[in-house]
Amino acid sequence: MTRIGLVLGAGGVVGQAYHAGVLAALEHDYGWDPRSAEVIVGTSAGSITGALLRSGVPASELAAWTVKSPLAPEGSVLREVFGSEHPKFEPYRPERLLLRPPAIPELSALKQAVLRPWQIRPLAAALAVIPPGRVDGADTFASLAQLCGPSWPEQELWICAVRVSDGRRVVFGRDETDVPLSTAVASSCAAPGYFKPVQINGESFVDGVVHSPTNAGVLNDHPLDLILVVSPMSGPGWPIGPYGLARRHAGWLARREVTALRRSGTPVLTFRPGQREQQAMGTDVMSADRLHEIVQESFLAAGPFAAAHDLRQLLDGRAA
Repeated sequence: MTRIGLVLGAGGVVGQAYHAGVLAALEHDYGWDPRSAEVIVGTSAGSITGALLRSGVPASELAAWTVKSPLAPEGSVLREVFGSEHPKFEPYRPERLLLRPPAIPELSALKQAVLRPWQIRPLAAALAVIPPGRVDGADTFASLAQLCGPSWPEQELWICAVRVSDGRRVVFGRDETDVPLSTAVASSCAAPGYFKPVQINGESFVDGVVHSPTNAGVLNDHPLDLILVVSPMSGPGWPIGPYGLARRHAGWLARREVTALRRSGTPVLTFRPGQREQQAMGTDVMSADRLHEIVQESFLAAGPFAAAHDLRQLLDGRAA
């Protein structure tokens, strides 16, 4: 049996729609059930998609719920738990952080900076002064807790977040499993400056995207026959501008991680938005205005892309 790793990257509400379209296409065109992946790595939006898959929701039902189509019995729980309407969030505008006063670093962090300046990590320093987020995602993740329950699934699910105190990545489900799954997902989704940080055992945690939009590198030492990466934040990054540059940077990070994985001899196939999908996704990752179009475009693009890269042979355990 082919051992498959599934990496689901960050991307906000539109990223979840992109996941749904791509995974539904793989289920429909290739008969591969994403729920069967040996390990799922989720970051931010990907952590939500991963948790839903591990809760038994098929990819086709994720797509159907996203576009408000009728649900089969396996997917009806989505509407029962989350309702028929998608959560509404404030527009995500990172540039507005520049207009808000910076946060005041904790006394312990200031003391560390004075006594051991050579140990300061740039990422940790940046997190210490980013204006605190104002959006509380408690209601959204309370619904997720109702669906997933407090315990972790038997099949591996790794949720990536970043600890504010030292800027280091923590992989819940691999490094730590003593927190509820929904809390780990909430921490992975806590975009700095937008969502409030999540408190776990006295520590603050924020979005795993701070370390990487995909965090595919956590699979470097995991024995697998194939790794599928879905990276909503990557793409052509056109037109050039802040959002386009962010996409290009995310794509560069993902390619670097994928290159390292391939050096070990493991085939990796990366799905990223093309021009049509990117146009549908727009520049506000928290907007639910065009989810139907995003699912449609990503579904239509994923099948031909997979065929061009011999996915059927890879799923059968044969090198392309």
